[in-house]
Amino acid sequence: MPTESAFDLAARRLLPPLALVAALLAPGAARAAGASDDTCTLAAMPAADALVRVPFDVIDGRIYVQVRVDGRGPYRFAVDTGASGLARADASLVAALDLPVRGTASTSDGVQDATVDTTHLASLELGGLVRHDFDVITRDYRSRKSPESAFSGILAREFFADGLLVLDYPRRTLSFSRARGLSPDATNALAYERAFRVPVAIGDVQVQGNLDTGANVNFVLPRTLYERVSAGPLLAAAPGQLTNGAVAADRATVHGPFRIGGVSIADVEVRVSDRYPELLVGAHALQDHVLLIDQRSQRVAVCP
Repeated sequence: MPTESAFDLAARRLLPPLALVAALLAPGAARAAGASDDTCTLAAMPAADALVRVPFDVIDGRIYVQVRVDGRGPYRFAVDTGASGLARADASLVAALDLPVRGTASTSDGVQDATVDTTHLASLELGGLVRHDFDVITRDYRSRKSPESAFSGILAREFFADGLLVLDYPRRTLSFSRARGLSPDATNALAYERAFRVPVAIGDVQVQGNLDTGANVNFVLPRTLYERVSAGPLLAAAPGQLTNGAVAADRATVHGPFRIGGVSIADVEVRVSDRYPELLVGAHALQDHVLLIDQRSQRVAVCP
């Protein structure tokens, strides 16, 4: 069942800088533990190895790129690893392209389910990466966004399923390659079974965390998890705006430290919800670093 990015909060703060160390290896490359200089250079892969290398904008932690739809555009799309499927289309884009509604689909934001319309795209193009002939969810996303953060659609995780996706936040560059990748035995790369839930430690507590570039927060913790990792006070916060509705949330500072692979961060403001089902690692926790995702080997890496 399609899912969409989970948290969109009115009250926002940025994370302090993270000290990140991760190992990223191309298939067949030498595997030296701690060889971050060698492994992280893959984020700036040679142009010959990159099917796509395009600039992106970052607004409130989210990534925005320019794409062509059915040969027209460009249109502004968000890159959202928390959204399943190939893509989403805003109602404004469907109207502009005069696309007919093809059917309905069920979608979940992790808390609530909803039934939404679908439409068909003949092509969706980001640089040299083109997908053809597929149905997408369509709904009104734009009216719930500020003018500067509005978009015409979403590139979801399966759009990048057959290669290595590199989101280089410091350089504001998205790269995609089928020639490079994270080896299944790459040192310090994080394995996952369900996209993109990776091991996270909060102090001595071990959990799974969902890496979601579409969520403009640092971390969201279920209340039950918060009670295991902190005794600090909870303060009132604006409700979290989910795709299918809103959810009550508090805010707090958690000492942690949070550890994700080589990432370690302490004393970070988080959101806490009774209804949210899992730990969420949002865009603000990633936006000063480089995120690499290889769905072929089901591995994720992070570099400074």
